[in-house]
Amino acid sequence: MDSEKYWEELNVGVKVVHMACALCQKVQKGLLSNTFDDDQVKSKDDDSLVTIADWSVQAAISWILSNTFGSENVSIVAEEDVQTLSEPESAGLLGKVASTVNECLAEASRYGLKGPDKSLGPSEILEAISCCNSNGGPLGRHWVLDPVDGTLGFVRGDQYAVALAFIDNGEVVVGVLGCPNYHMKRDRHNKQQQNHISSEVSVPSPDMLEEGCVMYTRKGTGEAWVQPLVYGDRKYEWPNFAKQVHVSPIDDPALATFCEPVERANSNHSYAAGLASSVGLRNKPLRVYSMVKYAAIAQGDAEIFMKFARAGYKEKIWDHAAGVLIVQEAGGVVTDAGGRSLDFSKGIYLESLDRGIVVCSGIKLHEKLIGAVYASWESSSL
Repeated sequence: MDSEKYWEELNVGVKVVHMACALCQKVQKGLLSNTFDDDQVKSKDDDSLVTIADWSVQAAISWILSNTFGSENVSIVAEEDVQTLSEPESAGLLGKVASTVNECLAEASRYGLKGPDKSLGPSEILEAISCCNSNGGPLGRHWVLDPVDGTLGFVRGDQYAVALAFIDNGEVVVGVLGCPNYHMKRDRHNKQQQNHISSEVSVPSPDMLEEGCVMYTRKGTGEAWVQPLVYGDRKYEWPNFAKQVHVSPIDDPALATFCEPVERANSNHSYAAGLASSVGLRNKPLRVYSMVKYAAIAQGDAEIFMKFARAGYKEKIWDHAAGVLIVQEAGGVVTDAGGRSLDFSKGIYLESLDRGIVVCSGIKLHEKLIGAVYASWESSSL
């Protein structure tokens, strides 16, 4: 791969995700301390949650990308729309989103980005959110954004992620994953210091961990990296103490750590449990919100992530694009349950997905799991 190809997209992507993580941390702190009103968390039509952080991150990242690369050159596939914010009774909520976005963009220069010359008005905020309406597809270049992946974890003070990917002609070529409550290891060779990815947000060992990180990669480099978040008055400067991450070398199922989604609504825990037992996984599964599961495997904190959706549920590309590429470039394997690569060229959904998603730190574990899927499928109730 050309050493400079997609470098500018990666550079801007990492910086803007750092900026978005700072926004999320501020909003989450307010939610947990009850300084924000209840109307700042809403339910969508599918009963999932959306907060002012979701809308604000999408608006801020959309504005930066459009003004950095030119709005005519930017296509963004993203999760949120402006339906709720556009309603007359949501004027107060829109004002809070606008305030949050403007506070964030005022700090853009701290991350090496250029912010607006003056504060954005409500109509400009709505435009920034609504222009993220691309459907992606097999041709062209598209950014893929999940502004707050794991919103339920976010409102509970647990794990969540800001996920940004760049797709070129159907292939994910840049992946950036901001994990504000996930810990970057300082000593990545001590497997005993692991699994700080569950429901604990506090730092268990300050000398071993740095709270909050951004992981990133470019396709074909064979490298994935992690940076700590920027705190206090410090300005972001590349490479910001970056360290390379690698998947775990463990290939014995009895020693492997297995991650799965917390939510039962769109994930078949019972089938995954049966599969885990059949291949000899002994450790209790870690149920983790958001794409932090991908970060855990890339950094070597876990070896397996399996998700088998319930009937009728369709996986969306923004829930996987960034994490898949990061795991792959860190040395891991990601396929559907039939052993095929995930296809990000079909629009907003992972169409033709065979049964589920299997993510492993290495080929040996992956082969065992795929074999077990085929052996058990006929007796499953999926």
